[in-house]
Amino acid sequence: MNITRENVDALNAVVKVDIAKEDYSDKVEKILTDYRKTANIPGFRKGHVPMGMVKKQYGKAVLVDEVNKLLQEALNKYLTEEKLDVLGQPLPRTQEEIDWDAEGFSFEFELGLAPEFDVELKSKKAITQYNIVADDKMIDEQIERIQKQYGKLVPQDAVEKDSEITGAFTNEEKEIDNTVTLTLDKFKGKATAKQFVGAKVGDVITLKTKGLYDDDHELMHALKLSHDDIHGLDIEVNFTITEVNARELADLDQELFDKLFGEGEVKSVSELKAKIKEDAEKQFVQQADQKLLNDVTEYLVENTKFDLPAEFLTKWMQTAGEKDIDADQAKEEYEKSEKGLRYQLIEGKLITDNDVQVTMDDIKNHAKEMIKGQMAQFGQMNPSDKELDDIAARVLGNQDEARRISEQLISQKLLSVYKEKANLKVKELTYENFVKEVYGDK
Repeated sequence: MNITRENVDALNAVVKVDIAKEDYSDKVEKILTDYRKTANIPGFRKGHVPMGMVKKQYGKAVLVDEVNKLLQEALNKYLTEEKLDVLGQPLPRTQEEIDWDAEGFSFEFELGLAPEFDVELKSKKAITQYNIVADDKMIDEQIERIQKQYGKLVPQDAVEKDSEITGAFTNEEKEIDNTVTLTLDKFKGKATAKQFVGAKVGDVITLKTKGLYDDDHELMHALKLSHDDIHGLDIEVNFTITEVNARELADLDQELFDKLFGEGEVKSVSELKAKIKEDAEKQFVQQADQKLLNDVTEYLVENTKFDLPAEFLTKWMQTAGEKDIDADQAKEEYEKSEKGLRYQLIEGKLITDNDVQVTMDDIKNHAKEMIKGQMAQFGQMNPSDKELDDIAARVLGNQDEARRISEQLISQKLLSVYKEKANLKVKELTYENFVKEVYGDK
């Protein structure tokens, strides 16, 4: 067997594989001999079928199969040994009908080669790294939410602006009959809230669904309808009040602190505020890091210049999916995926240049930390190592889950590289201002 390569240019090559008779003849002969021992052909005893008849019936199929196996093995071995960084998969060049009676065969494959390039993390213009802080306003609002959540309901004679109102939305035509508890601040218009103030148990309030809430999902929940049913809905519904309550705030005492964080973990309002601030800012770090990751990725894709074997990749995409597609569809698919492919190459380069590695121990430890966090949400604060190991083994038995965790860890390690080597400027701001700056004032 002989394999040669001709480089068309820096991004394209052609590999030629020559297979001689001696490369496959022994294997073909052995398989046919085995067939002869087991073949059931009318008129012949088992194992006594003439070899000529076996070759006539099975010879070409066995030959084709063995040559294709040899071809794939040889090509894969060649790519590995030559350390060729190829994109997509080798594409066989079309050739005239193969003469399977010949003594040897030649096959050609087109290759798309990964480009050589450098990645520069030090941008001329600094990329913003956000440091999001929890301000007093946010902390006070969170404390009030906690007090409401753990407070008690006190019955009221009539609805006031801060009341919690239980009742049923009804509409015969749309077969709506859904009991909910609501607060007036959720309604879009002040006029709607005014209709409720002063109302009592048993009163019926008629409302228009159009413009009742800012968010259609609120209306879906209130009327218990599907998204399709809610879209463009413009009808009248009745709301019959069955209960009116005031929410009496829970006292900020040791009993509440112990319920929230465990016995003795928090002992004063100042410690409660510090704990809320700490927990909130831990969550903010994740959002700030994701924003930084997105911004650095965008910068790298836009500013790391290199060519791709576009013509080869477009051709390869025609047969790479579950169904073959035509040239126009392949071109469209390539244009959609080009940015993602560029980042994959950039990421691979960064991983190599910065020796970013994820070990099986890293994946296992990350899985165990995730499991510990999930168990803590259900009050299981101190699971044993054996319990964590057993659950982690089950989780990582799912290859998709193991791959997802590996990708998360690579992103985390790359983020550390960015923080160390990229040109960053730190900007401190509150969560409210972060949302306004990054997502717009909504």
